[in-house]
Amino acid sequence: MLVESPPEQRAETAPAPPTRRAVRAFGLLLSVVLLVLVALASIAIGAKELSLGQVWHGLFVDSGTYGDVVVAERLSRTLLGLLAGAALGLAGAVLQALTRNPLADPGLLGINAGASAAVVTAITYLGVTSLSGYVWFAFFGAAAVGALVWFLGGSRGATPVRLALAGTAISAALYGYLQAVMIMDEAALGKMRFWTVGSLASATNSTITQVLPFLLAGTVLALALARPLNAMAMGDDTAKALGANLNRTRALSMLAATVLCGAATAACGPIVFVGLMVPHVVRSFTGPDLRWILPYAAILSPVLLLGADVVGRIVARPSELQVGIVTAILGGPVFIYLVRRRRTAQL
Repeated sequence: MLVESPPEQRAETAPAPPTRRAVRAFGLLLSVVLLVLVALASIAIGAKELSLGQVWHGLFVDSGTYGDVVVAERLSRTLLGLLAGAALGLAGAVLQALTRNPLADPGLLGINAGASAAVVTAITYLGVTSLSGYVWFAFFGAAAVGALVWFLGGSRGATPVRLALAGTAISAALYGYLQAVMIMDEAALGKMRFWTVGSLASATNSTITQVLPFLLAGTVLALALARPLNAMAMGDDTAKALGANLNRTRALSMLAATVLCGAATAACGPIVFVGLMVPHVVRSFTGPDLRWILPYAAILSPVLLLGADVVGRIVARPSELQVGIVTAILGGPVFIYLVRRRRTAQL
């Protein structure tokens, strides 16, 4: 007797029409071209303007001239923006799918708060003063809070609501601790002020080298979770019927988001709205399929981050406005618009 597959399973396994797949693939190619153009602008634009010829010379010749030195410095900044932007976009897309909340971002689960609290602790009580020291404390602070949120959220019985509530409660407690320490220690306040804004200005090859393994591992894990997260979007019962392991998928999603956001926050400071805006916008033209959302988010999030960094250099010349401030200014109105949209609903 032939048993017909349930409609949910057919919907999950049926491929998209060839025309729609071609349009998505072409859009992905255009996104890559846009990313390349924004990356070139990030290298060319600054306190000293560089022509495309100078950028090309600095990238591929590097004869030690002043222009070549400027290109090398901006290249590190641009590479960090590419990596951090992709990490924040992927983390936001995974968390939105995990919590079934299209307005979720990496800060929802307390990851940014954990990184910030660890850095202020290292500065105030352990005397850490270098960025290379901040990176490790911030990363492990984010990882510890991610594990704590998973434990308090129910561990094996974790649900999107429990995880979000646990993350919100821990964030409130940690930010209270952070403010108390900085008020009592003016030196810590001065050192933390720049880091907590979020910036790419202090990017170095050393910083990139330290966070790169974590970013690569988190990216691979996030992309591998596309299918099981697609199944979970249909509801727990349907996901189980399709063979998805709910607890394992939620645990790995938490791990991927924590590694990605923790490493990005450690290198750049807490940058808001990138992980919220880009996955939400991408979903509006790709549909709910994470097999497309995740690659698009990984490409377009660096476009937003590097674009905001370029804008910050232009509007505040000869100084610059930190990228975290620019994304917050851009993200506030966008967030209000998304909240007010009638079509914004739980995933």
